[in-house]
Amino acid sequence: MQSPASVMSPAGFHGSDVLRAHERGRNLGRSFFEGWYVKLVNADRSARLAVIPGMFLSEDGSIAEAFIQVLDGITGTTAYHRFPLSDFRADSRRFDVRVGANRFSAEGIAVDVPGLSADVRFGPGAQWPVTVREPGAMGWYAWVPTMECYHGVVSLDHALGGWIDSGAGRVDLAGGRGYLEKDWGTAFPKAYVWMQSNHFEETGVSLVASTALIPWRSAAFRGDLVALHLPEGRDAGLHRFTSYTRARTVDLVVDDEEVRWSLQSPGGDRLDVTATIGGRTTGLLHSPVRTQMHQRVAETLDGTLQIRFADASGRTRFEGVGQCAGVEVHGAIDQLLATSGR
Repeated sequence: MQSPASVMSPAGFHGSDVLRAHERGRNLGRSFFEGWYVKLVNADRSARLAVIPGMFLSEDGSIAEAFIQVLDGITGTTAYHRFPLSDFRADSRRFDVRVGANRFSAEGIAVDVPGLSADVRFGPGAQWPVTVREPGAMGWYAWVPTMECYHGVVSLDHALGGWIDSGAGRVDLAGGRGYLEKDWGTAFPKAYVWMQSNHFEETGVSLVASTALIPWRSAAFRGDLVALHLPEGRDAGLHRFTSYTRARTVDLVVDDEEVRWSLQSPGGDRLDVTATIGGRTTGLLHSPVRTQMHQRVAETLDGTLQIRFADASGRTRFEGVGQCAGVEVHGAIDQLLATSGR
């Protein structure tokens, strides 16, 4: 069960009790995973990486490992590097993770694994507010102790510095943009759609959007979590279209090439998103089920997000196209689409 302190620290590590029990030879009888998604795109967008540090413990205790995953968004190649769970250390109050000699934090990352070396610095990030009523991206659902999967957004957008080397020489990241999010819990949802871009014409604009099949008591509901961050002007701020803010999905269509999604807030604001999946450079990532980290999730960093944000009168508040978009469509999508929201 999450403590109040951990709920109010969504960027930090939530599995301290699981690690302590494992170190003492106890099996808690439940699986647990936690992973941080670090997206890196250089200035001319010729280098795009997602680097994911984390840990996994299966429900029977037979698999206990730390990991670093890497997705090359240009080639679509992926790598999954396993480490002993004893090589994993993380701060429960903030994003500060060590996997072996590799370190990941809100200030940057230092990585040296086969196929990737990196020394990257992060500028100040655009934050998702954390309050007692709505502690981060999960809203009040973060206080529910029985959720299958929890989600956090560490930084909606930030500048990059330093370098990466994927084997063809160092690539300077000065002028690039980054994004940070995370997940933790017992398993990924059975079905979900996820998309993200902070590469719009206007620097600082960021969209993250997901809808997922959420187990709830003896049934399930479709949970929506969508946020558009605008950095400047009279519409600046974080505009949320989420289940817990009582936004509703007006239309959602998913096919092999596109996701077309329209949402409306209780006040009448409307957000229309068309995501192209960009499957030419899709790579398979490992994701947690209760028994293992299974290589099953197809993700691209080559998608586009065309969005229009309008107020209740129809006035366009923002319109643009996000490039270098991360897009995932996974699982029993027909069941997801047939399930009502909450």
